[in-house]
Amino acid sequence: MRAEAQNNVDAIEKSLALLRQRIGWDTAEHRLEELNAMTEDPDLWNDPDRAQKLMRERQALVASMDGYTAMAQELSDSVELIELGEMEDDAEVVEDAEATLAKLRERAAAAEIEALLNGEADPNDTFLEVHSGAGGTESCDWASMLARMYVRWAEAHGYKVELQATTPGEEAGIKSATYKISGHNAYGWLKSESGVHRLVRISPYDSAARRHTSFSSVWVYPVVDDNIEIDVQPNDIRIDTYRSSGAGGQHVNTTDSAVRITHIPTGIVVTSSEKSQHQNRDIAMKALKSRLYQMELDRRNAAINEAHENKGDAGWGNQIRSYVLQPYQMVKDLRTGFETSDSQGVLDGDLDGLMGATLAMDVAGKSRAEANAED
Repeated sequence: MRAEAQNNVDAIEKSLALLRQRIGWDTAEHRLEELNAMTEDPDLWNDPDRAQKLMRERQALVASMDGYTAMAQELSDSVELIELGEMEDDAEVVEDAEATLAKLRERAAAAEIEALLNGEADPNDTFLEVHSGAGGTESCDWASMLARMYVRWAEAHGYKVELQATTPGEEAGIKSATYKISGHNAYGWLKSESGVHRLVRISPYDSAARRHTSFSSVWVYPVVDDNIEIDVQPNDIRIDTYRSSGAGGQHVNTTDSAVRITHIPTGIVVTSSEKSQHQNRDIAMKALKSRLYQMELDRRNAAINEAHENKGDAGWGNQIRSYVLQPYQMVKDLRTGFETSDSQGVLDGDLDGLMGATLAMDVAGKSRAEANAED
């Protein structure tokens, strides 16, 4: 086997090993059996939220396992074909198998990065906003080009794209647009696109054909759903029973049926004083979970708002990526140093290389300064 083909095999095997670890392959079959049993429960859809969550988990697990198995089989088949082709001096068979390995290496690397999308909100649907910066018609046209780029990328990856709102530019393009992009890991993939995008080109709106620099900003944030699991640990709560006060007479409560639950980590106190102590425990626990649920929503929304406040103005100082169309062709991500001369391909939605480099950098824990220092 030639050195290039062997390098591809080694890289694919490394990606598959990381995928296998990420999936939890040793227990994945058992977990799938559990999920299959749960989905066959006739009472499953009595709780639609729980049912949908189970179905999503099962779908994601099946997709991960099937993807891993298919790539492992393709690797084995390609290596076998190369060995057979070399034994029989069939150069065409060897070349075809080597080309398959090169493509498989790219797919395995992409799958490896996607497997690292394990942030709390990564699997969620996402909102994507594009806003033109200063510069009038030029920036509005650039914002329109960016919006088209993301729609093309999303549709190519099988995501559902819905235009939520748009504000047209005065002469051309858009001042802003908001899209909802739905599908597994939509937010995880697109979250790295938040920031300011800079375009350099000869302006089609300038009769003197001068070069112009335009800015637009992109903001990506997850769709916060209602499927938040609230897990209350028994050792985190204190339950007190007491005699509820009443109007007296025959209706006075003579037993300690009222319930007070204190959530020790947060200090939240909830009470219920119906007639049945069992009923009161139920009511108070639901009230506690509702309070904790609201705290979780507030926390998530606060994180989203903080990201919004930190995205900065569309200008020189907050750029994440530069797109040059004239006098040469280049798209460069300023965080990772990743660059490509296929500017038109990027604007047509070929963003996987740029996104993958940023996600890999995030996983490695490198800062922008560290990434730039390695250039």
